[in-house]
Amino acid sequence: MSDSIKRVCIFCGSSPGARPSYAKAAIDLARALGDSGRGIVYGGSSTGLMGRIADTALDAGGEVIGVIPTSLFEREIAHEHLTELHQVATMLERKERMAELSDAFVTIPGGLGTMDELFEVLTWGLLGIHHKPMVLLDVDGYYGQLLGFLDHAVGEGFIRPEHRALLRVASDVPGVIAALDAGVSAAAAAAAPTEPLASP
Repeated sequence: MSDSIKRVCIFCGSSPGARPSYAKAAIDLARALGDSGRGIVYGGSSTGLMGRIADTALDAGGEVIGVIPTSLFEREIAHEHLTELHQVATMLERKERMAELSDAFVTIPGGLGTMDELFEVLTWGLLGIHHKPMVLLDVDGYYGQLLGFLDHAVGEGFIRPEHRALLRVASDVPGVIAALDAGVSAAAAAAAPTEPLASP
């Protein structure tokens, strides 16, 4: 295990999705992170894939920190048994707090909120705001079309190849753990702190 990665932020859906494989991936990821001695930071919900991750890690005695906006907390979807639950004012503050608390980011299937979180930290990475590993778990090809679009954007000159390379892709949980075990150094080396998104 990389000593630099103590906590991993997981971006995922507050819904379970249409396939059982999504929930299985969430459970397997939570178990694998616990087995590697890493804590989890996530969006604080008790529902969907978010709830599966939290419940699995907590049942195994792991650390789980949730960050949730007040508007969602008031809808009573916050998980009540987390190691810590941080209540924040806005969605932006939620992303900032999760990033502050984490040493790496893993994205698994989710909807628009998950996409927002993924692209926020990816943009922060290419701007050099952070140099933390970012891994996408592509369960059953869920992100295939999104990855195809990113490659298309590289070909069209809107995303630099080195920025596209900041997002590592794994097809299974062991692949995620392997990417995390590579540590922070590769992400730092690939980052281009002041370069724009588009090629000149």
